This record gives sequence, C-alpha cells and structure tokens, in this order.
Amino acid sequence: MAANRVGRRLGRGSPARSPGSPRAEPARSPGIQKRQARVTVKYDRRELQRRLDTEKWIDGRLEELYRGREAEMPDEVNIDELLELDADEARAAQLQGILKSCHNNTQAFVQELLLKLRGLQKQQVLQRRPSPELQERV
Repeated sequence: MAANRVGRRLGRGSPARSPGSPRAEPARSPGIQKRQARVTVKYDRRELQRRLDTEKWIDGRLEELYRGREAEMPDEVNIDELLELDADEARAAQLQGILKSCHNNTQAFVQELLLKLRGLQKQQVLQRRPSPELQERV
C-alpha cells in the first residue's frame, strides 16, 4: 500500500491498477520524449581542426627534414609555447633552437609554421567557452 503511494507520487504507478494485476507500462504523452543522458562540452571545432592539421603538418615536415637521422629529431614542437611568445622573431628564434640539430635548411619550415600559427589560439581559450546563460549572469 505504501509502495503504491510512492509510485503515484513519482508518477510511476497507475491509479486504476490493483495490487494483484500485472505491471503495466506508464503511458507517455506523445509530445514528451525520453532524452538520452550524456555530457557534452562545447569546443570550437574549427579551431581544433586547424590545430590538428597544424600538428600533422609539423610532424610530416619534421620527418622530411630529419629523414635518415630520426634519432636527432626533437620530441615535440609545442604550439602553445610558441603562441605565448609575442613576436614572430621570438618564435623563429625558439624554433631555430629546437631545430639546431637539423643539418637541412629549416628556414622554409620556420616561415611556413609562423604563418600557420598566426590564426591559432592558445589552448586555454579552446578548452571550454562559457554558455551564453553563464555570461549573462556574470
């Protein structure tokens, strides 16, 4: 008896159901659909794709520059560290320091990478943009 009251209060029980009758599925109104529960985080997909394309381009170009001497290839070229630098000259100097073990001409690589970096944003900006509702409250 108490279980039926709890069920009705939560909208699960049917008032016409007797205790011995088989359990019936609750009727849903046609306008209400059960939504799937999932967590989503909004990212700027275009910016993420540009960053991924830049990283792939860097990997490909480094493989070309260090062909035959892969052991000398730098572990990574950190895009965010380069973006934190204010000027292209500082970025170029940082890249030349990273590529100092390369015996091939790296000038074209550095110039192309500097062009690609101009439109990218720092990673902190990419992680999560507040929703418009949150911006209005602040």
